[in-house]
Amino acid sequence: MNPPSFEKQDQLGGLGRKLHSTIEGEDVRAYVNKLTGQVRAENKITVLTSSTVVGFEGFQGNFKTTVKVNGDTDPQEIDHGVIILATGAGEYKPTEYLYGQDDRIVTQLQLGDRIADKGASDLDAVVMIQCVGSRNDERPNCSRICCQSAVKNALAIKKNSPDTQVFILYRDMRMYGLLEDFYTEARKQGIIFIRFQKEQPPVVTTSEEGVLIRVKDHVLQRDIEIRADLLALSAGVHPVGSEEISRTMKLNTNSEGFFLEAHVKLRPVDMGSEGVFLCGTAHGPKLITETIVQANAAASRAVTFLSKDKIKLSAIKAQVDPDHCVKCLTCVRSCPFEVPQFNVEEGEVQIDPALCQGCGVCACVCPRQTIKLNNYEDDQVTCAIDTLLAGGM
Repeated sequence: MNPPSFEKQDQLGGLGRKLHSTIEGEDVRAYVNKLTGQVRAENKITVLTSSTVVGFEGFQGNFKTTVKVNGDTDPQEIDHGVIILATGAGEYKPTEYLYGQDDRIVTQLQLGDRIADKGASDLDAVVMIQCVGSRNDERPNCSRICCQSAVKNALAIKKNSPDTQVFILYRDMRMYGLLEDFYTEARKQGIIFIRFQKEQPPVVTTSEEGVLIRVKDHVLQRDIEIRADLLALSAGVHPVGSEEISRTMKLNTNSEGFFLEAHVKLRPVDMGSEGVFLCGTAHGPKLITETIVQANAAASRAVTFLSKDKIKLSAIKAQVDPDHCVKCLTCVRSCPFEVPQFNVEEGEVQIDPALCQGCGVCACVCPRQTIKLNNYEDDQVTCAIDTLLAGGM
């Protein structure tokens, strides 16, 4: 089989299919459709949609993934050399501010659809509330894209209907980099920004006349009430499918469920497991332009890996002395990468050097000291300590 592309949904594109344009004005859907067509037309790529990873084993250059396609009872086993994780992310579904109880309360994605389908000429006032589902006790981190999404839609409303009033209620506007120019343009267009404190969030009620939003103005230092025809919530970004994949493939995620790179500076698209690379919103919230750059980097790292005829393993690997091992399985239970395995047929614990990460946990916990870590044996470590102490004296 040609290099496969596993897609959980029934079509390629992910969250990109729900977007209309970037803040710079680029057509996102046209780009996604063009890219999808190129992938489909490439005879060296096999696309498996509606697929679910149900099994995984192996190591760098020799992975084997078991996949169910379209719910088939007979899964497919696919051999491959590297992995690029691009599981994407989704929009947080709010439980705040009466979302789901009134059709006039929408998310920024839904507002984008509304502007594209109906425009905004029938709207007298639109209010946006930032940091919904982000920067709270459950998800303390910023979702990064919410501010630019709000400004993008606000500018689109003003372009379509200059007389429509737009209010953005925010805690902190984070228009980083060159996005600051769009914030400046929004202020010039008459979009009103009102800051609120985390301890005093806006209060939303509904009536026949519209959606009523009460907030304390940071300049006037008094409560004001805004009647809006539409309330847009800037919902945060949350990972999709990362928990299942991380459990199946034994990959690390952060507290919010996004995958972790091996090193933020030195190996930004590599994961801790060799031969596994990362890109897109599977790594964390980011703009489309940032996602494309990271995807190119991940593809380059994968090609660099695949271009090698041979793979050199690290010299720092754990080894078991089977003659003195009492098979207590302490190393099997302790290894964070689940590398030591008990071979029933041979009746001994084995450590695959291709899978070993050289962390040394198994060597530390072995009660009989029958596991050694190459180049970190006891006599080497004690000799180094003695040398340091002698030099210090």
